[in-house]
Amino acid sequence: MIRTYKMLKKRRDAGEINGFTLIELLIVIVVLGILAAVVIFALGGITSKSAVAACQADGATVQTAIAAFQNLNPGVTVTPSLLTGTADSGPFLQSFPSNGTHYTYTIVSGSLSLIAPTSAGGTQTQVAYSSPTQCQYVQ
Repeated sequence: MIRTYKMLKKRRDAGEINGFTLIELLIVIVVLGILAAVVIFALGGITSKSAVAACQADGATVQTAIAAFQNLNPGVTVTPSLLTGTADSGPFLQSFPSNGTHYTYTIVSGSLSLIAPTSAGGTQTQVAYSSPTQCQYVQ
């Protein structure tokens, strides 16, 4: 075994064998794993911030669609099926925006509502959506 090691060392020193040793490759893999863990940890808070921004944008979109529908159809109660299209009015929304793990929009009794889970697997908070500040419940 020692003789084989010395022979390989001599060939490597002479430039006959190129490449990395197993130890060198393992060290590189460990360093890359540590860097990946640091990056994933640093980006963890960005997900909730992007969910809040998406909630605010989606809320504004749905409010605009409801206002457009009410202007063209005065006196008609707003329902999800009317917003997503009828034969004569066309769709005001293609579909209701939803980010199931963070928030969902619905129409309850003719007004827009935001449903946001309070904790993983816990209860949900349902509030009447009137402004982007309601997205504070989104996690």
